[in-house]
This record gives sequence, C-alpha cells and structure tokens, in this order.
Amino acid sequence: MRAKASIAVWPGYAYPLGASWDGEGVNFALFSEHADKVELCLFDRRGRRETARIDMRWKTDQVWHCYLPEARPGQLYGYRVHGPYDPLNGHRFNPNKLLLDPYAKDIVGHVRWNDALFGYTIGDQADDLQLDTRDNTHGVPKSRVIDTAFTWGDDKPLRTPWHDTIIYELHVKGFTTQHPDVPPPYRGTYAGLATEPVIDHLKKLGITAVELMPVHTFISDRHLIRHGLSNYWGYNSVGYFAPHAGYSATGDINEFKTMVKRLHSNGIEVILDVVYNHTAEGNHLGPTLCFRGIDNIAYYRLLADQPRYYMDYTGCGNSLNMMHPRVLQLITDSLRYWVIEMHVDGFRFDLAPTLARELHAVDRFSAFLDIIHQDPVLSQVKLIAEPWDLGEGGYQVGNFPVGWTEWNNRFRDTLRAYWKGDDSLIGELAYRITGSSDLYAQSGRRPYASINFVTCHDGFTLQDLVSYNEKHNIENLEDNHDGENHNLSWNMGIEGPVTRNQHIIQARTQQKRNFITSLLLSQGVPMLTAGDEMGRTQRGNNNAYCQDNEISWINWRLPKHEQQFLHFVSDIIHLRKRHAVFHRRHFFQGRRIKGAYVKDIFWLRPDGQEMNDEEWRNHFARCLGLLLHGDAIEEQDEHGRSIHDHTFLLLLNAHSQAVPFRMPDLVGIARWTVVIDTSYAKGKRTDNRSFNTGENYPLKTRSCVLLRLMRIQRQPAHTIRIDTE
Repeated sequence: MRAKASIAVWPGYAYPLGASWDGEGVNFALFSEHADKVELCLFDRRGRRETARIDMRWKTDQVWHCYLPEARPGQLYGYRVHGPYDPLNGHRFNPNKLLLDPYAKDIVGHVRWNDALFGYTIGDQADDLQLDTRDNTHGVPKSRVIDTAFTWGDDKPLRTPWHDTIIYELHVKGFTTQHPDVPPPYRGTYAGLATEPVIDHLKKLGITAVELMPVHTFISDRHLIRHGLSNYWGYNSVGYFAPHAGYSATGDINEFKTMVKRLHSNGIEVILDVVYNHTAEGNHLGPTLCFRGIDNIAYYRLLADQPRYYMDYTGCGNSLNMMHPRVLQLITDSLRYWVIEMHVDGFRFDLAPTLARELHAVDRFSAFLDIIHQDPVLSQVKLIAEPWDLGEGGYQVGNFPVGWTEWNNRFRDTLRAYWKGDDSLIGELAYRITGSSDLYAQSGRRPYASINFVTCHDGFTLQDLVSYNEKHNIENLEDNHDGENHNLSWNMGIEGPVTRNQHIIQARTQQKRNFITSLLLSQGVPMLTAGDEMGRTQRGNNNAYCQDNEISWINWRLPKHEQQFLHFVSDIIHLRKRHAVFHRRHFFQGRRIKGAYVKDIFWLRPDGQEMNDEEWRNHFARCLGLLLHGDAIEEQDEHGRSIHDHTFLLLLNAHSQAVPFRMPDLVGIARWTVVIDTSYAKGKRTDNRSFNTGENYPLKTRSCVLLRLMRIQRQPAHTIRIDTE
C-alpha cells in the first residue's frame, strides 16, 4: 500500500517526452493516444515502496504531462495507464500494471517473473481476453530520473572514413568476463571495455570500430529463465534510451560515456547494434511491461481484421508500428540521444527491412528511411542495415538507399562455399572480393556499402566453421531444431575438436588463414567477430543466443598456435591499412589508364594469361589470380593528392591439389616477392625467395598467396603484356 504524500505538482510541458531534469525540478511527459487517464507513480530509492501516485491531469497533443518542482535525479518512477481492456479491438490497458517509461534514460532492477506481469489472467489454457487485476509492482524494473551532465572534454566524433574502417563485433559481457588482466569488478562491463589491457588488444589488432551487440535495456524471456538460460545476445529490448544495467560495474550511466570517451581517445569508434523492429513484450500472450499497456494500438502493428493479434515480421512475436508518427519519433529520438548525449558513432539495425515496411512491403522510400536521410545528425553517422527480415519480400541485400551500408551475406556464403571446394563459384567470387559492384554500383553506392564478413554472432565461430559439419545446439534445449542448417562449413574429416591429429589441426588453421586473408584483402568494409582471432569455439553451437556461460565467453588463455594465429590476423589488418589498393574508394573499372595498356585490375588464370568470358563459366575452376595495379588507382585523398600504391598479385587456390601459377609477363625486368602464403604456419614463407616474371609459383592446395611487384628496371610506362586472344 502506498504512503500518503503531499507533493507539489505543476502542469509542465508536453515536450520533451520522458523525464527531464532542468536543474530545479523534473518534467514528466508520456504519449498515449487512447488512454483515459495516466498516473505517475513515485518510489523510494530501493524501488520497493510507492511513495506517491500523481494524476497527470494535463494532456497536450496526446501527451500527458506534469512537472514536479521537488523531484531530483535518482527518483524512481513508473506509470499506470487507464483505458479499455478490449483485446478483440486491440486495446490492452490495465492500470494494475506498473509500466516503464519508453523514454527512460535509466532503468534499475530486474524482471521477476510471475503471473502478475501479464495483463490477462493466466489459467490452464492461455486466454488473453480476461483482465488480470493483480498488481505487478514488485516484479518489474523502475525508471529512474538522471542528470545528463558529463565532462566530455575535447571528445568528438572520429568520423573514420568508411573505406578505412575495420569493424570488430563484440559482446560487452562475453568479451571481458574471462580476461585475466581486467580487474574482477570490471569484467563483463562497460568499464571493462575501457581498461588498458582491452584497448591494447584492440589497438594491436588494428581495428577502427567496435560494434557492440545490443546494449539497450533488455530482458530474458520467462521460458529461458525457467530452464536456466537467458537472452544473452540482448535482442529483446524493452528500453531504447537506457544502457543495459547488467553490463554496468557502477550502476551509473556515466560508465558507458566513460567507455566511449576512452575508446575515442584511442582512435576506436563505437557502433551500436540496435533492435527497433520488435520489443520484449512478445505476442498477444506476452507480458505487459511498457508499450503494450501504454497504447497497444499505437505502438504495435496489429492484424487489420483481427487486432487481437500482432503482425510479426521478426519471428519474435510483434513488430513496432512504423506507420505511427509517435513510433517514428521514439526511434529517431532514441538514435539522436545516443549520438548527441552518449557520443556513439553509428548503428547497425537488426532486421532493418521491418523498419521500412509501411502497409506491408519493404519500401526504400519509407518514412523511416526518408527521416534518417534528411536528419542533420543521423545522416552523418555510420548506418549499417541487416538487410533481411522474416516477412514476405524481406531479403533486401543491395536495395538500401545511398548513405547506408549493408551486412553482405552473399560475401559470407560465397567465401565459405569457395574455400570448402564447391564448384561454379569463381564468377561470384570475383564480384564479392571486389566490393560487390553487381549489388551496389548501379544505385550510386561505393564498395564500402558492402560490410564483408565470414562469421558474425549468429552462426559458427571461425574455429567452428572449420571444425564442424553440423550444428550442435543441444544446450539450447530445443532438440537441436534451432539455428541454421545450411552453414557451408567443413570439418576437414573429423567432427569437433581435435587434440592429436596434427594434420587436421594444421589444415584447419590454414583454412582459417585463407578466410582471414581473403576477407581482409577484399574491397568493402571487413567485419571480424570477437574471438575469431584467438580460436574461440562455441563447441559447434551456431545459435548461442541463450548461453551466458563459457560457450559464449572469450577465452584469453591461448595455446601457442592460437597466439601465432592472432599475430597473423593483426599482420593482415595492418597490411590492409597500409595499402590503399585493398580499400579503394571506387569500384574497379577494368579499363586502360592514361592511354597505356594498364588496367586497374587483371583476372589471371594459372598460366599467367588473362581470363576470357568462357573461362569464367568453367564450373570446375577453383584457382585464379587477381592483379591489383597500385599505379592505376586514379583516386585522391582528403587533401586532393593522387593516391599511388604498390602492385600486388593475389592468388587463390581452393583445389584439393597444388597448382603451379605462372608469374604474369611484364615489359622490362621484374620480380615478385612473397608477402603472404597461408600454407605456412606463420602465413609467410620460411625462405626469402622471390619469383621472376615467367616463373611458376608453387601454389599449394587450399591456399592463398599475396605477392608484391618489385621493380629492378623501371620502364617509361609500366605496362603489362598479356595475350588476350
């Protein structure tokens, strides 16, 4: 029972939404179009006792508001919203349920699952038509008023150009939970990511941006908790402004800001993986925690002829209503908050096509995409789409507008299939490793529109990709039915980890070197998954979304061969960063340059001659060469200076047998020096041998080789002589 309290209440303002401290008091504003009444509930500092319940009598433009001159930062609060409980017509108001503020900047406490969290009476048979009158106060988190003040100093956006960007996808908790050099209180937290050992690893590795898996406040579903599991990945948002408290060592949102500031000061951008396509409230049988109880019809897409039920483009039970202006406002306000107040550098949008659905189909001219495009803040940050959802027509790779980049799963699948030895792939491979011009060039986009990856959080790790033919998701307690079946993986002959067969171990490590080399030397923006550089395994689980344990956490204690692989990955990243020819701003043209017979790119067959159209269709071809001319970049840097680089030759052989590859003919005396050969344990030859024009390079089975052209005698024009007939 709440205590009686005398508290001053003023009308306040309808804007901004949420709870806003102005130095003297706090303004509260909540949108609800269809509510009859809204009550603001205040709690003590522990969130256990309701100290006051205030009738928000003022309503402007469908926003209920009031101002409390005596309220201060740290005040815990929630809402009770009155209106019809009429699921058959889409309404699910229930004032017995305390609700989170959709604009809460801080959320404290945890969901304590019990039947009172549901707006309907749970019986032997699920039926959401009967109102539940129990109070849920003790089972739900509380919103908390904050003071946004923070000393940012000279921190500012890094604005690393897309073509120079190297992304590293990581999980805030899993990345540092087992790090031996991170102080125990900071492990698994934002503070842990800001420690020197972690930043030192990121800098030595050479990445330029971390992409954090969801850090918006999220909850774990009831059925997972019952089975001792959790929503570990975090794709179950319930608060779009508040950093997830479970990742905080201090309980202070400034910990997140400090992390961003520290990463920025070390040249590392922060990108957030955001989940605006659905919420944690699930389908019509889900809990009432926030949006559902505030205004179900406004916030969610409902079936037009049966508004009791939700349209579900996500596979998670509901989809936010992108046709409602207040929902669009919620999302864009959230994005701006994270950029302006939290200083993040960009976003990766989970199941992005759902955000572009209006009536039904995905529309590249949708209100959401238009708003982002014209917004002076959001249009200037990094925007990454996961360009697919589960609805009809949801696969949209290549269809997002200018200004957006996309996770390119065609790159992933092509490289996996190619190195596995599948046939009829060299034409597809050529498109993928040169920036996927077939997907992005026609719309005026650049190679960096393609976010290239071989692995991500969803699916096998790199180690498991070369260790398992099948998924092993038994720990998820879904009888191994969950997760992707089409993994394009190859275990090299033995399923699972190998401890004694050195041939298998060496073959797997070589295959990992192939993946890393071809990923990082491809045009586009490379994305690595945290731990892949250290041999992280999930024991064959390709859907570890619910595994908050050693299956998902990174093991920082590396055996010798994994330390060696870590150095190899770092070396390849720094090689890419040093040479503009591997991260061009424009697509290859394949045309003659400045009147000489020099092209920016040549595709070569093993005899050193240029490939013809018929050979691209050769289904059994698994070996090809790619010559990249450093003198033919024809681009300028940010200061208007022409860009020149070395000339490189990249050789790829996915055959089960070695292939002698002839060095292409050059006018004049020339030789090639070996930079990378993935068939060697350290990725480099053990000798210093170079190869002259016309010599054969012994390209070993399933290997990747990079050579650099060394000129002994420079000719008036650096040309290539190739018989194209």
